[in-house]
Amino acid sequence: MIRVCALMDLPPGEAVRIVGPHAPLAVFNADGALYAIDDTCTHQEASLSEGWLEGCFVECPLHAASFDLRTGEPTSLPAKRPVKTHPVVVKDGVVYVDVEVNKDVA
Repeated sequence: MIRVCALMDLPPGEAVRIVGPHAPLAVFNADGALYAIDDTCTHQEASLSEGWLEGCFVECPLHAASFDLRTGEPTSLPAKRPVKTHPVVVKDGVVYVDVEVNKDVA
């Protein structure tokens, strides 16, 4: 699991970008529900953590594609491919993202 931040440092309506093992991740507090997705829009290279959060949806700041944070599915064009979602865990007031790390077997 990757430590994100203290829960109190991620208030409702806000997002934070962190470095993941394979790609940047965005963690959102959508009215008290926490969601983590790959941070890069699947339409074009834009940070979704810099987008506009409305309920469980984030709008890309570049071309206004929208994604459902619960599923990663695009909800408006121009994006056609989903972003990957990741489980979020809060333990002792700290937010973590549970990211599967592929281990190479020699």
